[in-house]
Amino acid sequence: MSTKIPIFAALISLFSRFVLRRYRNLKPKYQKCSSLPRQIDLSHHTLIFNVEGALLKSESLFPYFMLVAFEAGGVMRSFILLVLYPLICVMNAEMGMKAMVMVSFFGVKSKSFRAGRAVLPKFFLEDVGMEMFEVLRRARNRVGVSDLPQVMIEGFLKDYLEIDVVIGREMKEFCGFFVGLMEDRKTNDESMFSQEKLSCGNVVGITSLSRPLHHYNLFSHCQEIYFVRNCDKRNWQTLPRNSYPEPLTFHDGRLAIKPTPLSSLALFMWAPFAVAASIARLVIALTVPFAASIPLLSFSGLRLTVAINGGRDQTNGKGCLFVCNHRTLLDPLYISFALKKKNMSAVTYSLSRVSEILAPIRTVRLNRDRKRDGETMGRLLKQGDLVVCPEGTTCREPYLLRFSPLFAEISDVIIPVAVDSHVTFFHGTTASGLKAFDPLFFLMDPSPSYTVRLLDPVPGLSTCQDPDGRAKFEVANHVQREIGKVLGFECTNLTRRDKYLILAGNNGIVGKN
Repeated sequence: MSTKIPIFAALISLFSRFVLRRYRNLKPKYQKCSSLPRQIDLSHHTLIFNVEGALLKSESLFPYFMLVAFEAGGVMRSFILLVLYPLICVMNAEMGMKAMVMVSFFGVKSKSFRAGRAVLPKFFLEDVGMEMFEVLRRARNRVGVSDLPQVMIEGFLKDYLEIDVVIGREMKEFCGFFVGLMEDRKTNDESMFSQEKLSCGNVVGITSLSRPLHHYNLFSHCQEIYFVRNCDKRNWQTLPRNSYPEPLTFHDGRLAIKPTPLSSLALFMWAPFAVAASIARLVIALTVPFAASIPLLSFSGLRLTVAINGGRDQTNGKGCLFVCNHRTLLDPLYISFALKKKNMSAVTYSLSRVSEILAPIRTVRLNRDRKRDGETMGRLLKQGDLVVCPEGTTCREPYLLRFSPLFAEISDVIIPVAVDSHVTFFHGTTASGLKAFDPLFFLMDPSPSYTVRLLDPVPGLSTCQDPDGRAKFEVANHVQREIGKVLGFECTNLTRRDKYLILAGNNGIVGKN
């Protein structure tokens, strides 16, 4: 025992000398990150931090490359990445990073790559440590450095964490396509310090001992460097949603889980059964009566919870107008199952022909002409019950988009319906993908669930007699607030156009062939 202690002490001494010799120009001050806010006022400092080593709680970057491979490259590319994972584990950090970049990005069109702004921010935000985030908020200027490709982290850091400067690694391109290689690290990071907003005050750096300082020239400007240990990160709390500097209202992508190696393996093991389950569920919903289909669908894993708070009024021989928030394309279908009525109609703005053909209830397209759409909805209401989603598009997060007031002028009896859905593996909505597959992805989930709540009726047409039209907006806002109150969702003024501009870079209107 006495001989082991001197050997251990000698190893520690050699390691410390190596670290001090490597960073002798940095003059580092070793300090736990958790104690930084209590000892230093950062209000006049520029803070340089390493994204992977000091901001994210997770030590593995595999899930983020799996998201890129699945969402931007397809199922086969993500399967290849999963198969190569054991080999990546035995590589060093730099070689493993290059291997994942090659598999995830090779052949992907650069101009159409939107996973960095539409898919990854949600998963990055769920991996941010609250302790480190509080440190970032205290600094006057913030510079995030990362070994990840710039296209993966820039949207997350700038749009949602309000980071001033983001330094990642640029991807090489050829004829508009990524070749799967990253540019060599630049050595001219000093140029940014010529800017007055970053050169004022002291410069403090935060990184991790487990990651080498690849951005050496950048961190050489730091008067002090603090190191975060992995054991400290394990005790960090996850940044709560209400603390996001910018709310995460929209996000895209099919995967609803963070694809860690184990969850990715479970996903691919479920894939053969998913196809069979979706086909069986679809056939049952289309062909079997309610008395038999509801128990069969429940046995297959579909869950439906119904709560009726108000009664159904029916006047002048017209059907009831059900106004609901929009979670997936299956909202009207679940309302039909909740009421056990198939003689219902639903109006849509943009629905694929495949979904129209497979829909068990009648669907009618609107053409965004206010007068004609109102006449169409009035005619359908005379024929039976009608389901309307005034948001105009789906929203996955706990937010409600602005309600179009057109429904308030159609019927005097409006029944608000609050719907919510939960999935395990796949989202049943998309902004940039093929909408024809949306219902199939929802039905491919092992145990998707829906909650339908019918609220008290609200007067509509009789209150919309104001010449300047203010009353119809008040009715729409009232219905939105009532649904949001029941679901616990936040009401916003965002629209369908806002969603598609953020996620897909267009206004969401697809021209006819």
